[in-house]
Amino acid sequence: MKTTGVIRKLDELGRIVIPIEQRRTLDINLHDPVEISIEDGKIVIKKYHTSCVFCGNVQNVMTFRDKLICKKCLNELIKNESK
Repeated sequence: MKTTGVIRKLDELGRIVIPIEQRRTLDINLHDPVEISIEDGKIVIKKYHTSCVFCGNVQNVMTFRDKLICKKCLNELIKNESK
């Protein structure tokens, strides 16, 4: 993990500001969704992508049984199911 030396305080609502340099590095823009998780006792913030559970494609993604899947992978599943 790369340390940047930037220190921020939480405000009264528990919010922090992510520095613009770090947002630019991660291509996080205004109103982009971010995913917040805990890994090994650390808070991890990363840009949230809606991508296919099989191939990671972010285009032509739809929900199937509460999972995200792209049309290409769905067609492959359908093709394999008919064999």
